[in-house]
Amino acid sequence: MHDKDIAILRKLAADGRMSLNDLSEAIGLSPTPTARRVRHLETSGVITGYNARLDETALGFPVSVFVSVRLDKQVDEALAEFEEAIKRFPEVVDCWLMTGNRDYLMRVATRDLADFERFLTQRLTRIKGVAAIESSIPLRRVKAMPARIP
Repeated sequence: MHDKDIAILRKLAADGRMSLNDLSEAIGLSPTPTARRVRHLETSGVITGYNARLDETALGFPVSVFVSVRLDKQVDEALAEFEEAIKRFPEVVDCWLMTGNRDYLMRVATRDLADFERFLTQRLTRIKGVAAIESSIPLRRVKAMPARIP
């Protein structure tokens, strides 16, 4: 990847609303080649979209819980069934298929611990094939980045 492309990614990761003129000035290229580079990064799938970073606390969801889930079977059908169920739960912000002693790791955002308990007992534990659940409550976020950039 070219140095100018990396510079574009760093600038857009910091401010996705940056105008093309400001971006081109910041990386030291004129607007036309900057626009071409941005378009190439988008069409090649390096830039997958643009979004606003939201404050979950301000939105009423100050409690994050990391939840590990182990299924009773690790076959394609069980994985697909679990994943489809999770996609329907707005409380689940992130969900990763894992290696190791758990099958999934999720981050769940809720209004409070009682809201998390309802999610756990009325939704998550009712998914067919869930064998074990372990929850961890983070104390504070130490670092957050939208993506790793070279």
